[in-house]
Amino acid sequence: MNSKEFARRRRRLMQMMGRGSIAILPTAPQKHRNRDTEYPYRPDSDFYYLTGFPEPEACLVLVPGRGHGEYILFNRERDPEQETWTGRRAGQEGACERHGADDAFPITDIDDILPGLMEDKARVYYAMGCDPEFDRRVMEWLNRVRSKSRAGVHTPAEFVALDHLLHDMRLYKSRGELKAMRTAARISADAHIRAMRACRPGLMEYQVEAEILHEFMHGGARSPAYPSIVAGGDNACILHYTENSAELRDGDLLLIDAGAEYDCYAADITRTFPVNGRFSGPQKALYDLVLAAQAAAIAQVRPGNHWNAPHEAAVRVLTEGLVELKLLKGSVDGLIENGAFRRFYMHRTGHWLGMDVHDVGDYKVGNAWRELEPGMVMTVEPGLYVAAGSRGVAKRWQGIGIRIEDDVLVTREGGEALTDAAPKAVDEIEALMKG
Repeated sequence: MNSKEFARRRRRLMQMMGRGSIAILPTAPQKHRNRDTEYPYRPDSDFYYLTGFPEPEACLVLVPGRGHGEYILFNRERDPEQETWTGRRAGQEGACERHGADDAFPITDIDDILPGLMEDKARVYYAMGCDPEFDRRVMEWLNRVRSKSRAGVHTPAEFVALDHLLHDMRLYKSRGELKAMRTAARISADAHIRAMRACRPGLMEYQVEAEILHEFMHGGARSPAYPSIVAGGDNACILHYTENSAELRDGDLLLIDAGAEYDCYAADITRTFPVNGRFSGPQKALYDLVLAAQAAAIAQVRPGNHWNAPHEAAVRVLTEGLVELKLLKGSVDGLIENGAFRRFYMHRTGHWLGMDVHDVGDYKVGNAWRELEPGMVMTVEPGLYVAAGSRGVAKRWQGIGIRIEDDVLVTREGGEALTDAAPKAVDEIEALMKG
């Protein structure tokens, strides 16, 4: 993402805020994994969306109409000794020169400077409740401004949820964002292809995960967008299985839900394929049903349709198929109405996708499902899960978990699957694994 993109976002947000307001947005804190060891740092998505600034211990302040500069960044000072141990820092000079800040101050000075920036402002845009410690500091700054009321200083009278404006902006992806998401999708598809080629009975789930992570980094993505799910056999019936510690068995399916993060944008792909490279009859029957449900759902991803239309389409196809396979009994409409399908399909068909794998944005506006519009990106991921030991279910269906997931962009013409490069037709998968 280039600096012009971040500047455009800040301008748009400040236009919505209007004069007489101030926005305060800290980045994510550094988190410790265990003694003397920290998790790899990843900035807060909202903060990075507006700044592109990758370092911890930073806070963005926007003040529309401020004469000395509207975009202020508080960040760490340069420190040669610390930089020898933990890496280079931008400092205040770098915050302005490389990251477009109009003004920059040491983060250690924020308690002294920020209350003055809040003076005589009518509104404070801030995401209250995300960070209790930072909430406390904001209240302290507010009270310091309030203490000057006898000197004629006006205290902000209104707090507005910053995420209300910001998350609606993030829902519509720009060309630059879509370029990053296409790259994440390409890298992720290559990783799934690598996993299919590497898979064989006797491998451990984590060994297949290693193939995926290798391809992520080889393609330029430094990390996964979320913990990868590599679930063989009945493990695939655990929706968020991440142990990835079992041996892959001949005759089982392997479900992989894995996506790369590229430039802070996520991909999210799920593919399910046979460990030995050949689908059995029952596996193919359920797999083709899920694939048909996904096709029906993707067909509903188009402008003017509501958010729930893909889910409704997938549920109908799955329910009809489950009745045909005698896994459910009764009328299709009745089974849908009473939710009987949830025994085998217990999650939604998708979610928003962007900087966060479960990205921001309201699914309803008022009490109505949100209409889909060009620029939105969502996942489409129907599945069927028949756990081992399911009562009243024939043995041939048990221990089969299947999910097929793609990332779909809403365009003016309809839905564009960004992740189609990862094979998902039975014959394509079998040919790839055989080769």
